Amino acid sequence: MTTGNGSDEASLAFTLKYNPPVGAEAAERALRDIKEVLDGQGVVFLLSSGTCLGVVRDNAIIPWDDDLDIMSVIGENGLTDAKVDAALAAFRERGYFIYAPEGEHRTFSMIKDYVRTGWDCYRNDRDYVLVYPKTQIPLRLLADPKEIAFLGERFLVPNPPEEYLRLKYGEAWQTPKRAGAYESDVVDKIPAEVVDGSPCSLRVLDEAGEPVSGAEVTLVGGGRSTTDARGATELILPRPDWYALVIRYPGHEQVLYMEELAPGGAYVYRADAAKRATAEAGQTVGTLGTLLTTE
Repeated sequence: MTTGNGSDEASLAFTLKYNPPVGAEAAERALRDIKEVLDGQGVVFLLSSGTCLGVVRDNAIIPWDDDLDIMSVIGENGLTDAKVDAALAAFRERGYFIYAPEGEHRTFSMIKDYVRTGWDCYRNDRDYVLVYPKTQIPLRLLADPKEIAFLGERFLVPNPPEEYLRLKYGEAWQTPKRAGAYESDVVDKIPAEVVDGSPCSLRVLDEAGEPVSGAEVTLVGGGRSTTDARGATELILPRPDWYALVIRYPGHEQVLYMEELAPGGAYVYRADAAKRATAEAGQTVGTLGTLLTTE
Protein backbone atom coordinates (compact mmCIF):
# COMPACT_ATOMS: atom_id res chain seq x y z
CA MET A 1 0.00 0.00 0.00
CA THR A 2 1.35 3.44 -0.95
CA THR A 3 -0.22 6.87 -1.00
CA GLY A 4 0.51 9.79 -3.30
CA ASN A 5 2.84 10.10 -6.26
CA GLY A 6 6.05 9.82 -4.25
CA SER A 7 6.80 13.54 -4.24
CA ASP A 8 3.77 15.13 -2.58
CA GLU A 9 2.20 15.81 0.80
CA ALA A 10 0.32 12.50 0.87
CA SER A 11 3.54 10.56 0.26
CA LEU A 12 5.31 12.44 3.05
CA ALA A 13 2.44 11.75 5.46
CA PHE A 14 2.51 8.05 4.54
CA THR A 15 6.24 7.68 5.23
CA LEU A 16 5.95 9.55 8.53
CA LYS A 17 3.10 7.32 9.66
CA TYR A 18 4.41 3.91 8.53
CA ASN A 19 8.17 4.45 8.15
CA PRO A 20 8.77 1.92 5.36
CA PRO A 21 12.46 1.19 4.70
CA VAL A 22 13.72 3.51 2.01
CA GLY A 23 15.93 0.95 0.24
CA ALA A 24 19.65 1.34 -0.39
CA GLU A 25 19.48 1.96 -4.14
CA ALA A 26 16.80 4.65 -3.86
CA ALA A 27 18.57 6.26 -0.89
CA GLU A 28 21.91 6.39 -2.69
CA ARG A 29 20.29 7.95 -5.75
CA ALA A 30 18.54 10.52 -3.55
CA LEU A 31 21.71 11.34 -1.62
CA ARG A 32 23.58 12.08 -4.83
CA ASP A 33 20.68 14.32 -5.94
CA ILE A 34 20.65 16.18 -2.62
CA LYS A 35 24.40 16.73 -2.80
CA GLU A 36 24.10 18.11 -6.31
CA VAL A 37 21.43 20.60 -5.24
CA LEU A 38 23.19 21.80 -2.09
CA ASP A 39 26.64 21.94 -3.68
CA GLY A 40 25.12 24.00 -6.46
CA GLN A 41 23.74 26.44 -3.89
CA GLY A 42 27.02 26.63 -1.98
CA VAL A 43 25.42 25.09 1.13
CA VAL A 44 27.65 23.03 3.41
CA PHE A 45 25.82 20.03 4.84
CA LEU A 46 26.78 17.06 7.00
CA LEU A 47 25.42 13.54 7.07
CA SER A 48 23.65 13.05 10.40
CA SER A 49 21.77 10.54 12.55
CA GLY A 50 21.12 7.17 10.88
CA THR A 51 22.65 8.20 7.56
CA CYS A 52 25.90 9.20 9.27
CA LEU A 53 25.80 6.03 11.36
CA GLY A 54 25.46 3.76 8.34
CA VAL A 55 28.07 5.51 6.23
CA VAL A 56 30.67 5.75 9.02
CA ARG A 57 30.09 2.30 10.53
CA ASP A 58 29.17 0.21 7.47
CA ASN A 59 30.09 2.37 4.46
CA ALA A 60 26.46 1.83 3.44
CA ILE A 61 22.91 3.03 3.95
CA ILE A 62 21.37 1.04 6.80
CA PRO A 63 18.99 -1.42 5.06
CA TRP A 64 16.07 -0.79 7.41
CA ASP A 65 16.50 2.99 7.69
CA ASP A 66 13.35 4.90 6.77
CA ASP A 67 14.85 8.21 5.66
CA LEU A 68 17.98 10.22 4.92
CA ASP A 69 19.32 12.64 7.52
CA ILE A 70 21.43 15.72 6.84
CA MET A 71 22.18 18.86 8.83
CA SER A 72 23.71 22.31 8.41
CA VAL A 73 24.63 25.10 10.81
CA ILE A 74 23.44 28.63 10.05
CA GLY A 75 26.31 30.98 10.84
CA GLU A 76 29.02 28.45 9.96
CA ASN A 77 30.74 28.02 6.58
CA GLY A 78 28.97 31.07 5.19
CA LEU A 79 25.47 29.65 5.61
CA THR A 80 22.67 32.20 6.03
CA ASP A 81 18.89 32.01 6.19
CA ALA A 82 18.79 33.44 2.68
CA LYS A 83 20.98 30.60 1.40
CA VAL A 84 18.71 28.07 3.10
CA ASP A 85 15.67 29.64 1.42
CA ALA A 86 17.39 29.58 -1.96
CA ALA A 87 18.26 25.90 -1.49
CA LEU A 88 14.65 25.09 -0.61
CA ALA A 89 13.51 26.81 -3.81
CA ALA A 90 16.06 24.76 -5.78
CA PHE A 91 14.75 21.54 -4.21
CA ARG A 92 11.18 22.47 -5.16
CA GLU A 93 12.26 23.17 -8.72
CA ARG A 94 13.85 19.71 -8.70
CA GLY A 95 10.49 18.11 -7.84
CA TYR A 96 10.70 17.80 -4.06
CA PHE A 97 7.73 18.35 -1.78
CA ILE A 98 8.92 20.15 1.35
CA TYR A 99 7.21 20.56 4.70
CA ALA A 100 8.72 23.72 6.20
CA PRO A 101 7.13 24.66 9.54
CA GLU A 102 7.18 28.31 10.56
CA GLY A 103 9.36 29.51 13.43
CA GLU A 104 13.03 29.95 14.22
CA HIS A 105 13.69 26.20 14.25
CA ARG A 106 14.52 25.50 10.62
CA THR A 107 13.79 21.80 10.31
CA PHE A 108 12.52 20.50 6.99
CA SER A 109 11.00 17.22 5.84
CA MET A 110 11.47 16.69 2.09
CA ILE A 111 10.34 13.88 -0.19
CA LYS A 112 10.95 12.88 -3.78
CA ASP A 113 10.36 9.48 -5.41
CA TYR A 114 9.17 8.12 -2.02
CA VAL A 115 12.51 8.91 -0.33
CA ARG A 116 12.07 11.15 2.72
CA THR A 117 14.93 13.39 3.83
CA GLY A 118 15.18 15.34 7.06
CA TRP A 119 17.27 18.53 6.80
CA ASP A 120 17.95 20.21 10.14
CA CYS A 121 19.43 23.70 10.03
CA TYR A 122 20.78 24.63 13.45
CA ARG A 123 22.09 28.01 14.58
CA ASN A 124 25.52 28.72 16.04
CA ASP A 125 24.19 30.89 18.87
CA ARG A 126 25.50 28.68 21.68
CA ASP A 127 28.11 26.01 22.38
CA TYR A 128 25.87 23.10 21.37
CA VAL A 129 22.90 22.18 19.23
CA LEU A 130 19.92 20.10 20.30
CA VAL A 131 19.61 17.13 17.98
CA TYR A 132 16.26 15.34 17.96
CA PRO A 133 14.93 14.20 20.36
CA LYS A 134 17.00 16.58 22.63
CA THR A 135 20.51 15.20 22.47
CA GLN A 136 23.14 17.89 23.11
CA ILE A 137 25.85 17.87 20.43
CA PRO A 138 28.80 20.25 20.94
CA LEU A 139 29.01 22.80 18.14
CA ARG A 140 32.75 22.08 17.80
CA LEU A 141 31.87 18.70 16.24
CA LEU A 142 29.97 20.43 13.44
CA ALA A 143 31.94 23.64 12.82
CA ASP A 144 34.94 21.87 11.24
CA PRO A 145 33.45 18.72 9.68
CA LYS A 146 35.41 15.73 8.46
CA GLU A 147 35.42 14.68 4.81
CA ILE A 148 34.86 11.00 3.99
CA ALA A 149 34.41 9.01 0.80
CA PHE A 150 31.06 7.42 -0.07
CA LEU A 151 29.45 6.46 -3.40
CA GLY A 152 32.50 7.76 -5.23
CA GLU A 153 31.82 11.22 -3.79
CA ARG A 154 33.11 13.24 -0.83
CA PHE A 155 30.68 13.86 2.03
CA LEU A 156 31.04 15.70 5.33
CA VAL A 157 30.33 14.23 8.76
CA PRO A 158 30.79 15.56 12.32
CA ASN A 159 34.39 15.64 13.47
CA PRO A 160 35.25 13.28 15.00
CA PRO A 161 32.28 11.18 13.83
CA GLU A 162 32.87 8.55 16.53
CA GLU A 163 32.21 11.11 19.28
CA TYR A 164 29.06 12.36 17.58
CA LEU A 165 27.72 8.81 17.16
CA ARG A 166 28.54 7.92 20.76
CA LEU A 167 26.67 10.99 22.00
CA LYS A 168 23.71 10.26 19.73
CA TYR A 169 23.43 6.47 20.03
CA GLY A 170 25.39 5.51 23.14
CA GLU A 171 28.50 3.45 23.74
CA ALA A 172 27.13 0.54 21.68
CA TRP A 173 26.74 2.60 18.50
CA GLN A 174 28.96 0.17 16.56
CA THR A 175 26.48 -2.68 17.14
CA PRO A 176 23.79 -2.72 14.41
CA LYS A 177 20.28 -2.47 15.86
CA ARG A 178 17.02 -2.49 13.97
CA ALA A 179 14.26 0.06 14.33
CA GLY A 180 12.49 -0.63 17.59
CA ALA A 181 15.74 -1.63 19.34
CA TYR A 182 18.04 1.39 19.22
CA GLU A 183 15.57 4.05 20.38
CA SER A 184 15.97 3.20 24.07
CA ASP A 185 19.72 3.81 23.77
CA VAL A 186 18.97 7.30 22.45
CA VAL A 187 16.24 8.42 24.85
CA ASP A 188 17.70 6.89 28.02
CA LYS A 189 20.63 9.30 27.85
CA ILE A 190 18.45 12.42 27.75
CA PRO A 191 17.78 13.88 31.22
CA ALA A 192 14.29 14.88 32.30
CA GLU A 193 13.67 18.55 32.94
CA VAL A 194 10.82 20.88 33.78
CA VAL A 195 9.48 22.62 30.68
CA ASP A 196 7.10 25.55 30.44
CA GLY A 197 4.05 25.22 28.26
CA SER A 198 0.48 24.02 28.15
CA PRO A 199 -0.98 20.53 28.64
CA CYS A 200 -2.24 17.95 26.21
CA SER A 201 -4.11 14.84 27.37
CA LEU A 202 -3.14 11.23 26.72
CA ARG A 203 -5.00 8.00 27.41
CA VAL A 204 -3.15 4.67 27.54
CA LEU A 205 -5.02 1.51 26.46
CA ASP A 206 -3.74 -2.06 26.59
CA GLU A 207 -3.94 -4.59 23.73
CA ALA A 208 -7.53 -5.39 24.71
CA GLY A 209 -8.46 -1.72 24.46
CA GLU A 210 -8.84 -1.36 28.23
CA PRO A 211 -7.47 1.69 30.11
CA VAL A 212 -4.18 1.16 31.94
CA SER A 213 -3.99 2.68 35.41
CA GLY A 214 -0.56 3.53 36.79
CA ALA A 215 1.23 3.59 33.44
CA GLU A 216 4.31 5.82 33.43
CA VAL A 217 4.42 8.26 30.52
CA THR A 218 7.69 10.09 29.90
CA LEU A 219 8.07 13.02 27.56
CA VAL A 220 11.70 12.65 26.50
CA GLY A 221 13.62 15.69 27.68
CA GLY A 222 10.53 16.86 29.56
CA GLY A 223 8.36 15.65 32.39
CA ARG A 224 7.00 12.33 33.58
CA SER A 225 3.45 11.49 34.70
CA THR A 226 1.27 8.53 35.68
CA THR A 227 -2.13 7.57 34.31
CA ASP A 228 -5.23 7.55 36.48
CA ALA A 229 -8.01 4.95 36.69
CA ARG A 230 -9.24 6.02 33.24
CA GLY A 231 -5.77 5.51 31.79
CA ALA A 232 -5.52 9.29 31.41
CA THR A 233 -2.72 11.76 32.12
CA GLU A 234 -1.44 15.13 30.96
CA LEU A 235 1.84 16.17 29.33
CA ILE A 236 3.21 19.71 29.30
CA LEU A 237 4.32 20.76 25.82
CA PRO A 238 6.18 24.00 25.04
CA ARG A 239 4.82 24.19 21.46
CA PRO A 240 3.30 22.11 18.66
CA ASP A 241 6.16 19.89 17.50
CA TRP A 242 7.49 16.36 17.11
CA TYR A 243 8.24 14.62 20.42
CA ALA A 244 9.50 11.29 21.71
CA LEU A 245 7.57 9.46 24.43
CA VAL A 246 8.13 6.34 26.52
CA ILE A 247 5.12 4.31 27.73
CA ARG A 248 5.79 1.85 30.57
CA TYR A 249 3.61 -0.39 32.67
CA PRO A 250 4.12 -3.94 34.01
CA GLY A 251 4.98 -6.25 31.12
CA HIS A 252 5.05 -3.45 28.55
CA GLU A 253 7.50 -0.76 27.43
CA GLN A 254 7.54 1.13 24.15
CA VAL A 255 9.42 4.13 22.84
CA LEU A 256 7.34 6.34 20.56
CA TYR A 257 10.23 8.04 18.83
CA MET A 258 8.46 10.56 16.62
CA GLU A 259 4.99 11.79 17.54
CA GLU A 260 3.40 15.04 16.38
CA LEU A 261 1.78 16.64 19.43
CA ALA A 262 0.28 20.03 20.25
CA PRO A 263 -0.82 21.75 23.47
CA GLY A 264 -4.55 21.31 23.93
CA GLY A 265 -4.62 18.08 21.94
CA ALA A 266 -6.21 14.84 23.15
CA TYR A 267 -4.42 11.61 22.20
CA VAL A 268 -4.81 7.86 22.66
CA TYR A 269 -2.05 5.25 22.81
CA ARG A 270 -2.98 1.62 22.11
CA ALA A 271 -0.51 -1.11 22.99
CA ASP A 272 -1.15 -2.90 19.69
CA ALA A 273 -0.73 0.26 17.60
CA ALA A 274 2.37 -1.02 15.79
CA LYS A 275 0.51 -4.19 14.75
CA ARG A 276 -2.44 -2.10 13.59
CA ALA A 277 -0.14 0.13 11.52
CA THR A 278 1.49 -2.86 9.87
CA ALA A 279 -1.88 -4.41 9.01
CA GLU A 280 -3.21 -1.11 7.70
CA ALA A 281 -0.15 -0.53 5.52
CA GLY A 282 -0.33 -4.07 4.18
CA GLN A 283 3.42 -4.48 4.39
CA THR A 284 6.34 -4.68 6.80
CA VAL A 285 6.91 -1.26 8.29
CA GLY A 286 9.07 0.32 10.93
CA THR A 287 7.90 0.85 14.49
CA LEU A 288 8.81 4.51 14.82
CA GLY A 289 5.79 6.03 13.17
CA THR A 290 2.80 7.79 14.65
CA LEU A 291 1.29 5.37 17.14
CA LEU A 292 -0.95 7.92 18.81
CA THR A 293 -4.39 8.80 17.53
CA THR A 294 -6.54 11.79 18.40
CA GLU A 295 -9.34 11.16 20.84
